[in-house]
Amino acid sequence: MKSVTRILAITLLAAQLVAGPAAAGALSDYLENKLVDHVFRGTSYSAPANVYVGLSTASCSDSSVGTEVSGGSYARVAIATGTSAFKGTHGNTTGASSGTSGTITNAAAVTFPSPTANWGSVTHWFISDASSGGNLLVCAALTTAKTINNGDAAPSFAIDALSIQIDN
Repeated sequence: MKSVTRILAITLLAAQLVAGPAAAGALSDYLENKLVDHVFRGTSYSAPANVYVGLSTASCSDSSVGTEVSGGSYARVAIATGTSAFKGTHGNTTGASSGTSGTITNAAAVTFPSPTANWGSVTHWFISDASSGGNLLVCAALTTAKTINNGDAAPSFAIDALSIQIDN
């Protein structure tokens, strides 16, 4: 990841997927360009109506989700964007982030379908703007890889597990 993208630190805790915080992640090249152009060049950028959390079995990068899990009932999990889906600083779900932390977290659990085949060793997670394909927005490694097999409980990130923090 480029050092300029290190302004985004992402912490990820999940009962089924990791034992602790994930390594620092980064905004994708796509989102970096959209945000810089929107803020400083006055070009249009509209947030997607939904974002989608996905899982990969190989490293992601600024431009790729890596090797996304496929088959066995796997599907990205949709989250409707908005203040009810992501909590701002201090658990605020009614307005924008405030204070000095620049942090948001998921307001509801993010639960994947129960696997009906082996998904393999999941090593990374990402957020995209589409249920398949689309534009990568954020990606990061899990602290601990998690092997997900047929018949395992549905993998899930708990409330507040997806914590996205900019410039802190």
